[in-house]
Amino acid sequence: MKAFLRFVDRMADINLKEIALIVGVVTACYWNSLFCGFVFDDVSAILDNKDLHPSTPLKTLFQNDFWGTPMSEERSHKSYRPLTVLTFRLNYLFSELKPMSYHLLNMIFHAVVSVIFLKVCKLFLDNRSSMIASLLFAVHPIHTEAVTGVVGRAELLSSIFFLAAFLSYTKSKGPDNSIVWTPIALTVVLVAVATLCKEQGITVVGICCVYEVFIAQGYTLPLLWTTVGQFFRGKSSIPFSMLQTLIKLIVLMFSTLLLVVIRVQVIQSQLPVFTRFDNPAAVSPTPTRQLTFNYLLPLNAWLLLNPSELCCDWTMGTIPLIESFLDIRNLATFTFFCFLGALGVFSLRYPGDSSKTVLMALCLMALPFIPASNLFFPVGFVVAERVLYVPSMGFCILVAHGWQKISNKSVLKKLSWVCLSMVIFTHALKTLHRNWDWESEYTLFMSALKVNKNNAKLWNNVGHALENEKNFERALKYFLQATHVQPDDIGAHMNVGRTYKNLNRTKEAEESYMMAKSLMPQIIPGKKYAARIAPNHLNVYINLANLIRANESRLEEADQLYRQAISMRPDFKQAYISRGELLLKMNKPLKAKEAYLKALELDRNNADLWYNLAIVHIELKEPNEALKNFNRALELNPKHKLALFNSAILMQESGEVKLRPEARKRLLSYINEEPQDANGYFNLGMLAMDDKKDSEAEMWMKKAIKLQADFRSALFNLALLYSQTAKELMALPILEELLRHYPDHIKGLILKGDILMNQKKDILGAKKCFEKILEMDPSNVQGKHNLCVVYFEEKDLLKAERCLVETLALAPHEEYIQRHLNIVRDKISSSGFAEQPVSPAGKTSGVEGDKIPTENVKEVRSEPRPTQIIKPSDNKSQSKSNKLLGKNTDKETPHKTTKEIKEIEKKRVAALKRLEEIERILNGE
Repeated sequence: MKAFLRFVDRMADINLKEIALIVGVVTACYWNSLFCGFVFDDVSAILDNKDLHPSTPLKTLFQNDFWGTPMSEERSHKSYRPLTVLTFRLNYLFSELKPMSYHLLNMIFHAVVSVIFLKVCKLFLDNRSSMIASLLFAVHPIHTEAVTGVVGRAELLSSIFFLAAFLSYTKSKGPDNSIVWTPIALTVVLVAVATLCKEQGITVVGICCVYEVFIAQGYTLPLLWTTVGQFFRGKSSIPFSMLQTLIKLIVLMFSTLLLVVIRVQVIQSQLPVFTRFDNPAAVSPTPTRQLTFNYLLPLNAWLLLNPSELCCDWTMGTIPLIESFLDIRNLATFTFFCFLGALGVFSLRYPGDSSKTVLMALCLMALPFIPASNLFFPVGFVVAERVLYVPSMGFCILVAHGWQKISNKSVLKKLSWVCLSMVIFTHALKTLHRNWDWESEYTLFMSALKVNKNNAKLWNNVGHALENEKNFERALKYFLQATHVQPDDIGAHMNVGRTYKNLNRTKEAEESYMMAKSLMPQIIPGKKYAARIAPNHLNVYINLANLIRANESRLEEADQLYRQAISMRPDFKQAYISRGELLLKMNKPLKAKEAYLKALELDRNNADLWYNLAIVHIELKEPNEALKNFNRALELNPKHKLALFNSAILMQESGEVKLRPEARKRLLSYINEEPQDANGYFNLGMLAMDDKKDSEAEMWMKKAIKLQADFRSALFNLALLYSQTAKELMALPILEELLRHYPDHIKGLILKGDILMNQKKDILGAKKCFEKILEMDPSNVQGKHNLCVVYFEEKDLLKAERCLVETLALAPHEEYIQRHLNIVRDKISSSGFAEQPVSPAGKTSGVEGDKIPTENVKEVRSEPRPTQIIKPSDNKSQSKSNKLLGKNTDKETPHKTTKEIKEIEKKRVAALKRLEEIERILNGE
C-alpha cells in the first residue's frame, strides 16, 4: 500500500516546464479572446446585472440567481452561482464594464484548469500521455464558449474546485487502508465551493465514490459482487477494507445529501419555468421525448469527436424531434450505447491499469453531464457546448490512453505522432478562429446561422444585434424571417412589433403585437398561468399598451391591458410600474400611488420604484413625502442620476436655506455622473445665485452654455446676473445671443430694453424691444407700460397719455399706472403743449435697479423638472433584458413654489419704490 501511495505522489508531480508549456498553449489559442466584447448571455449576466455594482450589498449575491434575479421570483432561472458572480464583481471593481479584464481572467482560469487536469491525468496515465491529454484539453474548440464567453466562467471556476476536491480525496487513504479524515473534510468543503460556482460541481462526489471502490480498493465488479454475496450468505464477514470504504462513502453521501437539501431550499423547491421553444423535446409525448433525449447523448459525443460545426444556440428547431422508431438517427443512439456499454464492461469486469483508466475517463464524461442530460429533469436548452467542459476531460483521457496503446506498437508509432500533432494543431487553429466569432453579437449569431438556419432564436438575435446599431430596416428582415421559421414564436412577433414601432409604423406594430397576443395560451381556470409560458412573453401586454396609449382616446384600453397582465400574474412587477405611469398621465395620482406601492411590495430594493413614487407625491403636492422617497432611492443607489438631480431641485424650490448645501452636494454628484448634461451646471448656478455667490454662479452658467450654446434659461439668467451686479454692458452680448436663438423671449427683450434705456441711452433701441414685445403679446402690461415711458422720453406726451390709457385698460387695478397717467395729464395741461422739460433720468418703469419686477426673474428650463417617471421601453424577447428609460422632456411645472411667490412679492415692493422715483421725475422734482 505504501508503494501505491508513493506511486500516486510521484506520478502526480508536475514541473515548471510542463506548466509553462500548457500556459503558453492556452495563451496562443485564446489571446484574441481579449478583444471580444460582451455577447449573448453576457449581456444579462454582466451588463444588466446590478449585483456587480459596489452599491449592491454583498448579501444580495447570495439571495439572487446568476442573472441577478431574486431566487424567490418565479421568473428566476434558479441557477445559484454566487461565487462566480463575486468574481464578476471583482472584475467590475477594477475595470467596471471593460470586457478585456473579464476575458483575461477567463483565460487564466482555463490555464489553471488545464494544469490541475494534468495533475489528475498523472494519476492514471504516464507523463507523456498525461501531457497529451492536457494539451488536447487546452486547445479543444468545444471550450470556446466556456472560455471566450464570459458567462462560461461558471464552468471554469467549478472545474477548478471540482478537480481540487477529487485530488484531495485521493489522499484520504492512509497506511494499512486507514482513513485520513483531513482530505475528506477538505473534499467536502471544495465540493460545496464548486457547487456554489456551478451546480454540476456536486457530481465530483460520484467520481470520488467510483475511485474509492474500483481504484483505491482495487475491486472489479465480479469481485465486488462475490464479496457482497458471501457476506449476505453468511459465509464471511465484511472485510476491514470494505468497512473502511463504507464509512468514507457514507460520509460523502451524507455531505452530498446535505448540500442537495440546502440547494433545494435555496430554489424554494421550485424548478425554473421553461417553454417548448427552449427545449421542445421536454414537452413532447412518449416516445418522442425519450428518443430525442437519448439521441442527444451521441450528438454531444460527436461534438467532442468532431468540433467542426459549432453553434452558440441549439434551442428551438435546431435538432428536429425523433417521433418514430424508424428514424435513421436511432441507429446513432444504438451504436453509441453499444460502444459505451462495451467500454463499461471492460472497465468494470477486468483488473489492470488500462481498465481503471477507462473507468475514470467514462466517469468524468458521464457523471458531470448528468445534470444537463435531460434524463432526470428538463433543462432550458437542447445542447450547450459549455456544459461539455468537464466531460471533455474524460474524452481527452480516453484519446490519450488510446494513443498510448497505438504508439507503443513500433509499426504505428510515427503515424500516431503525425496524427496526434495534426489533431492538436488543427484544434488550436479552430479555437483561434472560433474566438473571433465571439467578437460581437452580430458575428456570433451570423456564424451560428451558417450552421443552423432552423433556429428562430438565432434570427431574432441577429435582429437584436442590428437593432442595437439602430439599423432597424435590416433588423426587421431578420425578425420577420424568425416568424417564418417558427410561426408560433411569440417573442419573434414581439420583436417585429417593436421594430415597426421604432420605424414609426404604428399600425403594423399593433398588428404584430396583436398576433403575439393571440398566440398566448388561454387562461385555464384554477391553473397557474405562469407555469405554462415564459414570463417575458407577458411583456406583449406591456408593449401593446405602451404603443396604444400614445393615442389619448385609448388610455382606458391601455389600462385594461395592464390589468389583464396583472390578473394573469399578480407578481408581474413591470405591469404595476407601467400602469402607475399611465395613471399619472390619466391624472389619477392616487391610483398610481397604489400601483407603485404594490410594485414595492414585490421589490422593496428597487431604487427606480422609490423614485417613481416620489414623482407621484410631487403630483399630489406632497413635497416632504417626495423628498423621503428620493432619499430612499438614493440609499439603495447613491448614483441614481434622476433621484440626485430631482431631489436637489426639490430642495432648491423648497426655499429652505438649510437644504441648500445638500442640494449642492447632490448636483455635484449628478454632474460627476453626467458631465455632459448642461442642466446640472445650470442648477448649480441657480443655487449660487440664491446664496449670493455671484462669481460661482457666473462660472456654472458659463459651463452650462459651453455645453449647450442655445441653453435658453442659462443665457437669460447669466444676463440677469450681470445686470444685478452692475455689469449691464456684459449682459448685452449674452442677451443678443439669447434673442438670436429665441427671438420671442419676452423677458430677454424687457431686460435688453431696460439696459439700452438706462445704460446705453439708446431710446430707439429700447423702443424696438418694447414694440416687438407688443407685436407678440399686445396684452403684455410691462412691455406696454415701458413703451409709454419711451414716448415720454421722446417728449410725445399725447402719445404717452393714450398709451397709458390703453395700459390702464389692460390692468385697471394697477394703481401706479393710474398715477402715471395723472402725472402725464398734469404735464399736458400745465405746459399747454409748450416746450416740455426733458427728464434728466429717462428710466423705464418696472425695472428696479437691474431686476424685472413684474415677473419671476429666474427661469427654469422644462427638461430637468422633477416629473420624469422611470418607465419601461418595449421589452426585447429571448436574449436581453432592457434598461429602464430616463427623461420625459415635454412637460412644464404648472405651479409656483412658496419661495417664488415670496420673490415676486419682494420684486413688486421694489417696483413700487421705483415707480415713486419715476413719479418724481415726471413731476420734475
